[in-house]
Amino acid sequence: MTLVTATCTAPVNIAVVKYWGKRDTALILPTNSSLSVTLSQDHLRSLTSAQLVDGTAGDRLWLNGDEEEIKAGGRTAVCLEEMRAFRRIVEKANPSLPILSTSAVHIASENNFPTAAGLASSASGLSALIATLATLYDLAAHSVSPSDLSRIARQGSGSACRSMFGGFVAWEMGTRADGLDSVAVSVAPREHWPEMQALILVVSDAKKGTPSTAGMQRTVATSALLAHRIAHVVPARMAAMSAAILARDFDSFARETMADSNQFHAVALDTEPPIFYLNDVSRSIIALVTEINRVAVQNEGRVKCAYTFDAGPNAVIYALDKDVKDVLEVVLRYFPQQSAFPDPFGIKPAATTALPQGFNDKVIPVMADTSVSRIIHTEVGDGPRVLTNDESLLGPDGFPKKLAHK
Repeated sequence: MTLVTATCTAPVNIAVVKYWGKRDTALILPTNSSLSVTLSQDHLRSLTSAQLVDGTAGDRLWLNGDEEEIKAGGRTAVCLEEMRAFRRIVEKANPSLPILSTSAVHIASENNFPTAAGLASSASGLSALIATLATLYDLAAHSVSPSDLSRIARQGSGSACRSMFGGFVAWEMGTRADGLDSVAVSVAPREHWPEMQALILVVSDAKKGTPSTAGMQRTVATSALLAHRIAHVVPARMAAMSAAILARDFDSFARETMADSNQFHAVALDTEPPIFYLNDVSRSIIALVTEINRVAVQNEGRVKCAYTFDAGPNAVIYALDKDVKDVLEVVLRYFPQQSAFPDPFGIKPAATTALPQGFNDKVIPVMADTSVSRIIHTEVGDGPRVLTNDESLLGPDGFPKKLAHK
């Protein structure tokens, strides 16, 4: 067989209007629309390679060097079948093309950040898989759009559909029972607001106590607050957030982002039994950001940063490039690091000793240097990238070049 292989990366996205709850668990159709910021793959990404192989052994998958079972009817199997269906349509319409849809596929994927630690690893991983298979099957050349692909990514991991685009992305919940209108669309590309940056404060690399899938269905079944959120809050917030992004209005963006994070975690607490994703360190971060903004409004008439928390204790703090050093230096004062800050943008931050005028230095205590294990500085980024075959995780034999050490 002629070597047919593809390698792509895909980004993490962090929602600023949260998705929580499914109206159809099989198709992963959400109870509400959501909106996210795609983060740069220069700092956070999933890398996936796929290769067609001879034989009848079937599809195989390696994640971070460990082989994972592809369960019949599971997320990966569903995505593989849907992507093959796209390719079969292309082959039927173009009989001269090689038949690729019948061959088994070997897949290797790795993340450069902790898996299942609240950093949206399933979103980037599934979108990388879809982007790689789309490249393998040459679907873009046959009018398959990123929104078409997002519909397949959604069936692997709901928020993965948003990682099919760069910049600022909406996942439209749709109304159809078959899910054909539940897709991701671009609100604005990265280039529209390139000044947007993010600080990710990794509070815990551990797996979540309550996985998102189980947690959200408990909320759907038991939370009266979720019903109010779906019917009244999210539609207005989607419109307000889109308007803030299009106007590059950081004050409005920040206030909507923090309000939505707060309500999402209130909904988690309103679940029976209640779900606790935040911990004491998370709440200290909220208090610190609130104080930074209180003083910024008092002194400058504007907010400087916004916190948001997904289903886990890790914080994402958004700030514009002109403010991110000031914000980071306050963060470093209260959350000292055991190792040197990586500083990918060369801003040379130092834990500040001179707080802004009027700042309450007792807002939180200086935390232990283990409270935040690391801080990742990144920015708004692009969508999936196609890499060269030299960067493949698979060798010419279709097996991973590196396997995990046991």
